[in-house]
Amino acid sequence: MYVSLKRSVLDPQGKTIQGALQKMGYKGLADVRQGKFFELTLDGGLDRSQAEAEVERIARDILTNPVIEEFRYDLEDK
Repeated sequence: MYVSLKRSVLDPQGKTIQGALQKMGYKGLADVRQGKFFELTLDGGLDRSQAEAEVERIARDILTNPVIEEFRYDLEDK
């Protein structure tokens, strides 16, 4: 799961990273956005629809601040 600031929210850490990269000579950067990555492993007791609902609930209730952050995720079968 990827959690990042909404595009409408200023990302000062991303701007700092962008400035540092440019000072180091990296070219062509239009923007840098910083975020968080979470890897969740489910126990297999849910069908795909239930798993999606549970992951979204975890993201909304615990892992993001919905006022300033958004999330996206991918479910992988193992």
